[in-house]
Amino acid sequence: MLITLSPLADADPNQVEALLDASFGADRRGRTAYKLREGMQAIPELSFAAWEEDRLVGALQCWPIMLHGAEGDTPLILVGPVAVDPERQQQGIGRAMMREMLALADAREPLVLIGDPEYYGRHFGFIADQTANWELPGPFERRRLLARTGGRDLPYRGMLGPRR
Repeated sequence: MLITLSPLADADPNQVEALLDASFGADRRGRTAYKLREGMQAIPELSFAAWEEDRLVGALQCWPIMLHGAEGDTPLILVGPVAVDPERQQQGIGRAMMREMLALADAREPLVLIGDPEYYGRHFGFIADQTANWELPGPFERRRLLARTGGRDLPYRGMLGPRR
């Protein structure tokens, strides 16, 4: 299996939507993460497609978001969704997209995602230490709100939302 990565803009948006539905279900648009990026465009240079020949088998998107707090606004990058074709999961496709994105993103703003802390912590250094008192515009499991800060201190409290 040879997997190649390209900018997500190379993929047909309908194929990306079908992959997201297959990975997360058609009801995915009601999730809190969608509220965080509402009205925003994905960051093209941090969003990737994974291909097996001409078949789309993975997609990763990153979004500009903001932590709004008493100390002011802090720009962040929301990582996700990270989608892999259900038939191709557990084969390193998601990890390859994450590594590519991290190589480009670490010099930018801190990264945030909603995901499994055991997986994203062990493989990519995302932790919940600085996000424990943050709020989101909808329901979420606090232990799954993770950040990769690159050693930067982030505000203690705030509300995550789209970057305007």
